[in-house]
Amino acid sequence: MVDKIILEITRYSPEQDVEPRFESYEVPVYKEWVVLDALNYIKDKVDGSLTYRWSCRMGICGSCGMMVNGEPKLTCATFLSAYARNGNKVRVEPLRYFPVVRDLVTELSDFLVKLRNVKPWLIRKDEPPLGQGEFLQTPEQLDRYKQFSMCINCTLCYAACPVVGLDPVFVGPAAIALAQRYNMDSRDQGADERMAVLAHPEGVWGCTFVGECTRVCPKHVDPAGAIQQYKLMAVLDWVKSFVMPRGHKSQGCPQ
Repeated sequence: MVDKIILEITRYSPEQDVEPRFESYEVPVYKEWVVLDALNYIKDKVDGSLTYRWSCRMGICGSCGMMVNGEPKLTCATFLSAYARNGNKVRVEPLRYFPVVRDLVTELSDFLVKLRNVKPWLIRKDEPPLGQGEFLQTPEQLDRYKQFSMCINCTLCYAACPVVGLDPVFVGPAAIALAQRYNMDSRDQGADERMAVLAHPEGVWGCTFVGECTRVCPKHVDPAGAIQQYKLMAVLDWVKSFVMPRGHKSQGCPQ
């Protein structure tokens, strides 16, 4: 006989509801099922109006991030059997600190603006002719930024970060980690441009180093570490402004 478990799922329709509510659904628990499988079961067999995001089912796209029993999780990588003990229920909610569009779907426009503002792409002051060949890197140069490049923009770190909850203008962990990914890239020349965006109270100086962003990252990126690296870079830039010739502008420490 197949075990059963109750999923308590946030339901919210802006056309009908004043505020979100919870609805309960009983689903089977198979050994190989993840929470996303349970949501798909409900969508296909019980209530087709349930709305949520998902795509790859492989922990790559970052689309299916939700709160599972109060923890930010990728539902495609969270096994249902881990909760199916002693009659436990599983509560599934949209990610914290984001506006809710419908049910489990959150609005990501603000995050995407913050991400674009840190310029997460290679910036070059000069582009050599293509005939000169590609930019080469050593394995050591790749290792400097590789872990930051693993970010999949799932925004679990935003849902885990208490500063994001308190200060909506805070740039946030993933954006800063991706900025650092390019700063550490030997091919990039845009660190000063990013420092001008991030060396402010709403940037790296807003972080209180709780470390929850790193703890919940499903790809083992260390956003908290990236932010502390950035703070050190900002301080060094500020110190240089005192020893460099007149006219050098510091981007680093907040005024």
